[in-house]
Amino acid sequence: MYRSQVLVCGGTGCTSSHSEKVIAALHREIEKHGLENEIKVIRTGCFGLCALGPIMIVYPEGSFYSMISEDHIAEIVEEHFVKGRVVTKYLYKETVTEDGIISLNDTNFYKKQHRVALRNCGVIDPENIEEYIARDGYQALCKAVNDMTSDDVINTIKESGLRGRGGGGFPTGVKWSLAKANDADQKYVACNADEGDPGAFMDRSVLEGDPHALIEAMAIAGYAIGATKGFVYVRAEYPIAVKRLDNAIKQARERGILGGKVFGSDFEFDMEIRLGAGAFVCGEETALMTSIEGNRGEPRPRPPFPAQKGLFGKPTVLSNVETYANIPQIILNGAEWFSSMGTEKSKGTKVFALGGNINNTGLVEVPMGTTLREVVDEIGGGIPKGKKFKAAQTGGPSGGCIPASLFDVEIDYDNLIAIGSMMGSGGLIVMDEDSCMVDIAKFFLEFTVDESCGKCTPCRIGTKRMLEILEKITSGKAELEDIDKLEKLCHYIKNNSLCGLGQTAPNPVLSTLRYFREEYIAHVVDKKCPAGVCKDLLQYSIDPEKCIGCSACSRVCPANAISGEIKKVFIIDQNTCIKCGACEAKCRFGAISKG
Repeated sequence: MYRSQVLVCGGTGCTSSHSEKVIAALHREIEKHGLENEIKVIRTGCFGLCALGPIMIVYPEGSFYSMISEDHIAEIVEEHFVKGRVVTKYLYKETVTEDGIISLNDTNFYKKQHRVALRNCGVIDPENIEEYIARDGYQALCKAVNDMTSDDVINTIKESGLRGRGGGGFPTGVKWSLAKANDADQKYVACNADEGDPGAFMDRSVLEGDPHALIEAMAIAGYAIGATKGFVYVRAEYPIAVKRLDNAIKQARERGILGGKVFGSDFEFDMEIRLGAGAFVCGEETALMTSIEGNRGEPRPRPPFPAQKGLFGKPTVLSNVETYANIPQIILNGAEWFSSMGTEKSKGTKVFALGGNINNTGLVEVPMGTTLREVVDEIGGGIPKGKKFKAAQTGGPSGGCIPASLFDVEIDYDNLIAIGSMMGSGGLIVMDEDSCMVDIAKFFLEFTVDESCGKCTPCRIGTKRMLEILEKITSGKAELEDIDKLEKLCHYIKNNSLCGLGQTAPNPVLSTLRYFREEYIAHVVDKKCPAGVCKDLLQYSIDPEKCIGCSACSRVCPANAISGEIKKVFIIDQNTCIKCGACEAKCRFGAISKG
């Protein structure tokens, strides 16, 4: 029996910050003090607060050490584990108050969260099936195959109100019932773990921190629709997730959970992993299935839908990792439990990957209906350096930008669509006052153009024409009619593209035109970028009232564009200036500005 358990984040974020070195140092120091039988070190998945990694939590105290390095470990082991004194200087600062150390759940980042899909992430060893079982793991599958009919399972999912977390928000129970209604000799369950949105890492974190939850959920789905085989399509760029999922599948087989006669029933189910090569279009369900089949990942027309004709021409249920992660808890706790969370038409919780201009970068899970302001200002800790919130991009390249005027919007499927955005898989990029919304639209469109499979003309050609117009605007070469042409092109591409990639590609442009049209006009009419981001429209100048002639600016200019004499006002040659900003950064007197 261990007196202390030390949980160290082993997710991708903390691993990239050298958490493996922290774990190695812990083992060395624990062995040095002869504490091997008293202190247990556990490598977990993501705790969520990625901005503070590597993270280490010591139980039973619940001491939350953040931004730990191997150099801190000797002191922590000596003081905390040997002498029983928590080393407060290394604790997450929000847990340290004048009255003492508070629980992690009482901090701003965690207190408004409600973890369902992430319930085991950062809590268990994802490579140990025993720990998953100790947290009620596989009880839902056992209950389903032994105490419920397939119709009971489907009706429970329907009544829960669970909608797909991959972007479309289609009711999961309806999808299952459509697949079950098809009489076929073979059916499949598939999982989209491709997750190609920039800044999104929700599904990756579930796979890294709780892979058995996906296995259990897919087996339940297989039982519900009459499928015996499952495929997980996961990005090859997720090596930790792939390793842990593969390990979990092997453990489940060894326990008889996968294979024949699941939990003593007549139900048989097995699954395997298929690696994707990082094509964003393979996040579209028909392209994903085409790739699993061994062909080029291109979408195909719908109908028929996957529930009718999916993998290898057979009925298939396809959802993303987060959708599946909710299934075991719904079966165990009931439909009413899940539907009691969220809003009228968007039940349960949603996981978001917070990124961009925000203090608490990381992974959060909140009830549907939580406002954007709560997520950004309270959970996310607000904007760094006291800057103002300008917009948030939800749904990645398929979503839209939400302006500050809608900061109090309640986040759910219908509200986001109504304001020109979408839930997407859950990426949430925050932008401050220094962001150029035209440049943001161009960034996402560049991604979409690069990721288009090229199968249909509206997407292949249309998005390139859109990008060309945006490039004209940001370089100061556009006319007002180009804005109208851009908007018209957006609607054409939305209405005529074959798959969801092309149909949603114009969303970032349309939403920024809707809420930030004045920025487009400033770029075109005034030839100015209000945020000072678009290089072709920038002009650095030296204020003669503030310049003391120190020559610091000229000495750092890589283009030799600044000239002058010591103790006299310096001048920038606009024809030579490459607008790198080195001079502005170097000037200690605020004499250089851009506009």
